[in-house]
Amino acid sequence: MQIGIPREVKVLEGRVGLVPAAVAELIKQGHKLLVEQGAGLPSGYSDEEYRAAGAEILPDAASLYGAAQMIIKVKEPQPQELALLRAEHLLFCYLHLAAESALLQGLLEIGLTGVAFETVTEGHGLPLLAPMSDIAGRLAAQNGAQLLQRPAGGKGLLLGGLPAAERGHVVVLGGGVVGGNATAMAAAMGARVTVFDHNRDKLAALRALGPNVTGLYPYSDAIDRAVREADLLIGAVLIPGAKAPHLVSAEQVAAMQPGSVIVDVAVDQGGCIETTRPTSWAEPTFIYEGVVHFGVTNMPGAVPRSASQALSAALIPYAGKLAAGEWNDSLRAGVNVEAGRVVHPALT
Repeated sequence: MQIGIPREVKVLEGRVGLVPAAVAELIKQGHKLLVEQGAGLPSGYSDEEYRAAGAEILPDAASLYGAAQMIIKVKEPQPQELALLRAEHLLFCYLHLAAESALLQGLLEIGLTGVAFETVTEGHGLPLLAPMSDIAGRLAAQNGAQLLQRPAGGKGLLLGGLPAAERGHVVVLGGGVVGGNATAMAAAMGARVTVFDHNRDKLAALRALGPNVTGLYPYSDAIDRAVREADLLIGAVLIPGAKAPHLVSAEQVAAMQPGSVIVDVAVDQGGCIETTRPTSWAEPTFIYEGVVHFGVTNMPGAVPRSASQALSAALIPYAGKLAAGEWNDSLRAGVNVEAGRVVHPALT
């Protein structure tokens, strides 16, 4: 199969669909790899490295989309890319269609098959979402700590505290991969962390990180009290393929202290905090009722080399099966749209 790796065009998105070593693996399997000129540069991979791996370098997006049968990219197609997609394309990328009605309609009109990384399943896990969730959770704590600094609009609080100065209070909604990484990072910084989840085993594992971590069941009154006291609120709720539920209202956000910070990692799926809206790395934050909001929809794009390496390692087994036409249950679960129809049940 002819597999195309385009250059990402989302604002300040530095990742690439496959690193050169992953390209070489697919070529060994008998596929032809086409890479758009400069696609790997933001991740630190030159065109020469892709050529050495056996790929053909094409000069622009139009020639790449025109020649490829399967498109492997990172982020959902942007408006200028929709015009290049055809019904016979097999699109393999993050789609997040529950929060992107216009994109969903555009893909239905094209009639292609769209397989979303975030809904490919393996047992109860999401193997293609997990590596980016690892990164996003860690960045949520890191960026939240930075945004609490006064020059960034925050209340001027050192998240981990220090002798004779209070620790910051971090509240994490969801104890899955994102929330677990955010909790671990915030706890390691020395913050006081409260994490909410329905799963007792997850709460037990997170509580074991240290005496500064408390795990609680997400009763609405418990969330309300914690949110109002939070210095940093991290949204990490996920219902695979579906729009995230709002666990925190605008009224609750307004009751937070001025200069508090919200990082809603669930923004890709619409956000789990009512006041969340998508932002980009070019303008990552906005302020609502004195509270700093961070809603960047491609957080791992800020560390593209690490993210591209982790994503490629996860992708290779699934990309190889897709290219060979070996559809298994994991990949079928990833199909969101096909031949002008919505396929994934979370989108219906």
